[in-house]
Order: sequence, then C-alpha cells, then structure tokens
Amino acid sequence: MATTIAPAPATTAARDAAPRGRKPFSPGRALAWAVMIIIILVTLFPFYWMLRTSFSTSKALFLQPGSLGPVDATLGAYKRVLGLSTTAEAQAQGGSGASVDFFLYLRNSTIFAVVATAGQVFFSALAAYAFARLRWPGRDIVFFAFLTALMVPPIFTALPNFILIKNLGLLGTFPGLIAPYFFMTPFAIFFLRQFFLGINREVEEAAKLDGAGHLTMFFRIVLPMSWAPITTLSILTVINMWNEYLWPLLVGTNEQTRVLNVALGVFRSQTPQTGPDWAGLMAAVLIAALPLLIVFLFFARRIVNSIGFSGSK
Repeated sequence: MATTIAPAPATTAARDAAPRGRKPFSPGRALAWAVMIIIILVTLFPFYWMLRTSFSTSKALFLQPGSLGPVDATLGAYKRVLGLSTTAEAQAQGGSGASVDFFLYLRNSTIFAVVATAGQVFFSALAAYAFARLRWPGRDIVFFAFLTALMVPPIFTALPNFILIKNLGLLGTFPGLIAPYFFMTPFAIFFLRQFFLGINREVEEAAKLDGAGHLTMFFRIVLPMSWAPITTLSILTVINMWNEYLWPLLVGTNEQTRVLNVALGVFRSQTPQTGPDWAGLMAAVLIAALPLLIVFLFFARRIVNSIGFSGSK
C-alpha cells in the first residue's frame, strides 16, 4: 500500500526558515541599547565641542557661549595655529596675535616619540627574553622588583632624573629628553615576557643543538616570531610618548626641543585681554591629536587582541 506523507504546515516551515540567531525584541534589550547610545553620545560630545569651538572666533564665543554650532564660522583658528594668518587677523578674531610654530614642534614630538620608542622596545625585549628564558640567581626577585616599579608614580622619579640630566649638561637637548625612556620600562618588560613564555621551547632547543647561542636565538628565532606583540608595544609606546607632558616641560627648555604638548601650554598662556584664545587652542589640540587618531584607527584591533594575551600566561 502506498503511503502518502502530508507536507509540513506552512507555519512550521516559516518558523524553521527564520533566522535562529536573532533574539526577540524585549524591553530589556531596548533599555540596553538606549543606555549604550547615551554613553556613546556623552563620550563623543567633548570632541564635538572641541570641533565646534575650533571653527568659531574667540570673540563670538563669549557672546554666544551656549550655541551648539560654530559661532561666526571660520577657519581662522587653524590658520593661526599653522602660522598662515597675520597678527592683525588673529587679534581681530579674538586671538592674542601669537601663533604656534606647528611644524617645528611636530618634528620635535616625532623625534622624541620615535627614538624613545625604538630604544625602549629593543632593550625591553632583551630584558624580557632574559627573564623568560635565562636561568640566573635572583631572577624572580629582580622581576618582582620590576613589577613593583609599576606602582611608583612617575612624579616621584622626575626630580632625581632632572637633577641627573642637569648635572650631565643635557638640559635643552634631545638626549636629555629621551634618556629616561630610552632603555626599558616595567610594563614593556612584563608585556613581552608574557609572550616569550608562550613560545615553543623545542625550536630553541633545536637551534641550541646546532650551536646557536642566546643572542643568535633571540635575533634569528624569537624576534621574527614576536613581530605582532612588538608592533603592538611600539604603538602603545608611541602613543604614551606623544602624550607625555611633564618631563618635556622640565627638560625641553628651548624652541629646538619643545614638543607639541608643551607648545600648546605656552600658546594657552599667551592670553589676550578679552580672554583665552579657546578657538586657537582647540584647533591646535585637534591637529596634534590627528596622528594618534590615525594610528589608533589602523591598529585598534591589534592593540586590543595583543593586550589580551599579556595577562593569560
């Protein structure tokens, strides 16, 4: 006897065809989205306010401080920062007539950040390899001392370093500016040591059987395998050096070594009679932050992923 199979109900087929990963709408999800959107808006609003201020004139800002849009919209603040406006034009817009030698200070910040990063990452990688692979008396005690240094605020070491740099006659020079950051930092050593501990020892043992020493293994095996965390550490260090303020303020005593952050502080102090040149200051801050924003947009995922493994070993 032939058996006929009834087709599945349309409702069942439609239910099976519906996407299984989509969660049904609920008041809790709506509340979560609302809270997240509010947090994003609150976080981004200061950046919008900086942008709005930079496109305004300083005189008009004092007349309409609560305006949400640019007041008397102009590019004059950016021209003042880049040195493209005359003194009369700057004063007419509420500025002090002073300008920032932007490209000189940008050069100084770039030299400071890049050279300090190169030295710090290189020497920290050597120290991290020694803590991860070499066995010597007191290794764990020394590493614990390095980790303890993470809890020491930088302000405590600023004065001794300043006295040392002054006695060496390096004030107002790039060597004096870079020296405290050039060799190693506890965070960089800890960061790279965690990755080196995860490298397969069999590769190094095979190289040791072929007569390779520790330096050969470090430069020809460990470093090529560690390019991802080293790149991430370099990005983090560049960002940190770019944002440094106190030490460059103490040591960069002339125009040839003054970094961009310190120059913005000097520009802020040159206040006209009508009040601070907020438009010019916000324009300078936005331009100064642009290189870091570009770096972070390109490497944000790598930074987050690489930080994850630093605490997993």
